[in-house]
Amino acid sequence: MAGGASQPGRSVTSRALDLLGSFDTGHRRMSLTQMAVRAQMPMATAHRLAGDLVDWGALVRRPDGAYEVGHRLWTLGLLAPVQGELRSVAAPFLQDLFAATGDTVHLAVREADRALYVERLSGQASVPVVSEVGGRLPLHTTGVGKVLLAHAPVEVVQHVLAHLTRETRHSVVQPGRMARELSEIRRRGYARTAEEMSLGSCSVAVPVHGVEGAVVAAVGVVAPSARRDLSRLVPALQVAAHGIGRQLRQFR
Repeated sequence: MAGGASQPGRSVTSRALDLLGSFDTGHRRMSLTQMAVRAQMPMATAHRLAGDLVDWGALVRRPDGAYEVGHRLWTLGLLAPVQGELRSVAAPFLQDLFAATGDTVHLAVREADRALYVERLSGQASVPVVSEVGGRLPLHTTGVGKVLLAHAPVEVVQHVLAHLTRETRHSVVQPGRMARELSEIRRRGYARTAEEMSLGSCSVAVPVHGVEGAVVAAVGVVAPSARRDLSRLVPALQVAAHGIGRQLRQFR
């Protein structure tokens, strides 16, 4: 359940953030009751805060009474470096990669123990793709996620290895096996998946290096599982990642 329990003494700001935090990719449109339950707060409090958030533009109330995230939050979110600077810098390189491969192209960063998708260019091939811009997926089942996990702090890796989830029958859920795979990703410089997030699709991804060589993002391609030659795309991915990293370093 989203949010923390409503406790006496908590600030109005904290409670308003709990209410906004009740929205996620699986809950894009909710009734006031659903919001209150997910945010763990009394209906009266949720009603009052929702009204304030609608007035400010953070929420929109539809004619049927349901609530959605408002444009004001989207506009504000575009000011974040991960949305603005990174997307702007990466755009031409991702377009080149998309033109060269015709496959779905992803740009992602790590947010705690999830891969946050900053950009996606959809390919024409019929392939199951569950990612979306602004969405978050497990690190251990996605190409870009595995790259980010392989270069994450030790405590993050340990947490993920202790909580491996099975998204499909092909997901790697054995900690030892995943640890060995992460070591191999660091050695060879790219990650691959085969139907580990969604059946019918596979992926390959490489890291984007920022200041002092730190991995700040990952670029990947998703293609139909029938394709067994994804490794040939690694050089093109590395060229794109190198270009993005070089431009990012110029901002620092």
